[in-house]
Amino acid sequence: MRIVFLGPPGAGKGTQADTVSKEKNVPHISSGNLLREAVDAGSETGTRAQHFIEKGMLVPDQIVVDIIRERILKDDCRNGFILDGFPRTLSQAKVLDEMLKELGTKLDLVFYFAVSKESVVLRLSGRRICSEYNTNYHVKFVPSLKEGVCDKCGGGLYQRADDKLDTVLERLRVYHEQTEDLIEYYKKNRILKEVDSDKKIETITKKILDVIKYDYQKMFLISLGMV
Repeated sequence: MRIVFLGPPGAGKGTQADTVSKEKNVPHISSGNLLREAVDAGSETGTRAQHFIEKGMLVPDQIVVDIIRERILKDDCRNGFILDGFPRTLSQAKVLDEMLKELGTKLDLVFYFAVSKESVVLRLSGRRICSEYNTNYHVKFVPSLKEGVCDKCGGGLYQRADDKLDTVLERLRVYHEQTEDLIEYYKKNRILKEVDSDKKIETITKKILDVIKYDYQKMFLISLGMV
């Protein structure tokens, strides 16, 4: 079960990836976290990535894919993985597919989290973070007991710069501009499944698990020559 979660910032990919990862006992792989971990660990690929990061440049697709390759070759990925945050462009998808092909495998499913602009703006612009322990709050959905103060440590809460309204709108514009071709690519490959991310968290989780179960059963029947 090799899956990609695709969707704009604020669509809830990370939340669902964590839940489905535990339910199906496969790793949730965040490309952003992987990149940071590789740099911190000082691995060969991480050092290559750091060269670009320090210069304020985008890390080349091939380096990101090499870091993902290192991760999915670990034993806990033997039964699959959920890849969150990569690919974001058509060129990245093609590099990823080529790498998986070299390993003798391929993606099974891509879940696209479709969400309204209004929902994304509400989710991201209302997010607040503890300055001491990075605990997450939300002014509407998960408010602190005292406005602007963390319930756990009493530290101040802040809004990330990229969660401010103007920045959120720009992130959405760039995202949709970059991923339009990517979505069509996965549609043509017949592995894209759209999820309505405006629904309740539990409803979305059930939808994803139902699709995975159906797809697994279908692959099993194909292996038996029954489909």
